[in-house]
Amino acid sequence: MPTCLVSLADGRVADSPDNRASFHVVEFPSENATLRGRFYTPDDRPGPWPIVVMAHGYSATINGMVADRYAEQIHRAGFAVLLYDHRNFGISGGEPRQQINVWTQARGYRDAIDFIRTRPEIDPDRIVIWGDSMSGAEVIVVAAIDHRVAGIIAQIPGCGDEMPRADPTGEEFASIRETFLHGNIEATPENTRGPLPVVSFAPAIHPAIMQPDTAFRWFIEYGGRFDTGWENWVTHVTPQVPVAFDPGLCVRHIRAPLLMIVAYEDEMPYVRSDVARRVYELAPSTKQLLQIDGGHFGLLHYPSALFDEASQAQVDFLQAHFR
Repeated sequence: MPTCLVSLADGRVADSPDNRASFHVVEFPSENATLRGRFYTPDDRPGPWPIVVMAHGYSATINGMVADRYAEQIHRAGFAVLLYDHRNFGISGGEPRQQINVWTQARGYRDAIDFIRTRPEIDPDRIVIWGDSMSGAEVIVVAAIDHRVAGIIAQIPGCGDEMPRADPTGEEFASIRETFLHGNIEATPENTRGPLPVVSFAPAIHPAIMQPDTAFRWFIEYGGRFDTGWENWVTHVTPQVPVAFDPGLCVRHIRAPLLMIVAYEDEMPYVRSDVARRVYELAPSTKQLLQIDGGHFGLLHYPSALFDEASQAQVDFLQAHFR
């Protein structure tokens, strides 16, 4: 089997026997921390290249927890990819460790776009943002506010447990935009939950953030693998802001093509499938919906037929709009 080059932590490269795609480790500033990730480039194609900016979902990391497999499929189709760990997780910096703040993560996408636009080999007019689960909701909000985004892939996005409410004057969206750009989103003891396990083998006895058995099985199987950097605990920050983070209020304001992948029946709290479908219906731009079996985690198993279905839909969407 032929070998390929895979970046080491210090940016050097070494032979890999499993034919994985090559990348370089890069870093950029965000919210007083350094975010780090993998920069894949299609060196056999002339630039400037379109790029997909990717981050994983709730508490997961980019090493071995399947977002890297999606990045490889997109890279093989001829696109550059920036896949990075959120602040406080994996190989990215930031303190306190394992702290989740949806506003901070959304700003991370903005700062990743700032960074990638400094790269001369990247086409600044063809920047797509990709998110999964919690970050699937984040990319909708980011794209509604930051119109440098040329495309959106929202995979099983966590759009909430309530149907999107009307915002006829746009006042609530304007408040979300102001918080994203300038608001105080700091953690306080009053708005911080945890530390708690992400998953537990017996959540009725040992409380955890995620209750379903499917969450326990996926996180333990994939996060428990060697060198993922995943840890089974988080603190969750919900800043006290005038209007809560809400993709349903923001989706009406996106201008870029949208691919949304939704489970027919999503078992996770805050990821109701019917709410996600309604959010999709409200998107005014060019859009495509893929409904998929397997619940919340089915397409995060690799290798699998569901992974193949979802990744092929993403490649087809990208090639249709950004080649």
